Amino acid sequence: MSEHRATQVDPAELDYNAIAREVFAVEAAAVAALADALDGTFAAVVSAIISTHGRVIVCGMGKSGIVGKKISATLASTGTPSFFMHPGDAFHGDLGMITSDDVFIALSYSGETEEMIKLLPFLRVNGNLTVAVTGNAQSTLSKNANFHLSVRVEREACPLQLAPTASTTATLAMGDALAVALMKARDFQPMDFARFHPGGSLGRRLLHRVREEMRSQDLPFVSAQDSADAVLTAVTKGRLGIALVGDDSKTALGIITDGDLRRALQLHKADFFALTAADLMTPNPVTIGVDSSMHTAIELMAEHCITLLVVVDNDRVVGVVQK
Repeated sequence: MSEHRATQVDPAELDYNAIAREVFAVEAAAVAALADALDGTFAAVVSAIISTHGRVIVCGMGKSGIVGKKISATLASTGTPSFFMHPGDAFHGDLGMITSDDVFIALSYSGETEEMIKLLPFLRVNGNLTVAVTGNAQSTLSKNANFHLSVRVEREACPLQLAPTASTTATLAMGDALAVALMKARDFQPMDFARFHPGGSLGRRLLHRVREEMRSQDLPFVSAQDSADAVLTAVTKGRLGIALVGDDSKTALGIITDGDLRRALQLHKADFFALTAADLMTPNPVTIGVDSSMHTAIELMAEHCITLLVVVDNDRVVGVVQK
């Protein structure tokens, strides 16, 4: 039975914040150095991807593969069709997923990863443009690719210079640079992003309509003559933090928020319950059309520093919508 190696360093002697700062400094320097190393190759790669009718296939082994999955996901979500391929799976049948129109991005810091090099003959015969992303311009992978993007780092953040740290950060940054450059080249807009993220908050903002998000049932209406006590009851039952003041035609004359009630209680104290809804309301609440986008609704709420809008259809109140 093996024994765990005893801790050799007294934790009390370590400054963990200093260690973290050193890692940040090493990795920041690695990323900054990429800018100085850029040449015409980067622009050529972007142009090649823009020109292709295929997809971008990102491939890598080990830590490079993990970074490659993120790069591929970023590309796919920002307008560049892409998927990640594991080199082992590629060599055992998944090469059939690659068309001659696809651009193949091969990630290997050493440029000598055996599983990656074994794919080169197929890629050459298949007619794929290949991009090697390595730390060694003289490596086998670099020399046999159409393009080479250098992610060479002076040193890793790992004190043993063994674990990929600064080099994987540099590779990730190179992938982000490609994705952003391609976004700009494609004039990728927020609406495009929302189409690929319909479940996120941006998708809700840009793709959904107010009618899809509003609450229309059991709206908390009170009349202008109703007492403060009746208003409190309506706000509580409505569970929206507001009461709408209106007439039988569902025209909103005003709105009373729970904030309005708190301020009125502080101001009027014992006389609070002598007030009516007309005394408490803010007249002419901010409204929005039922077919407006949620993007417009959220911008309108931000403009007026409020969290709820009254939804109208032909001047008739049909619901309320919140952030």
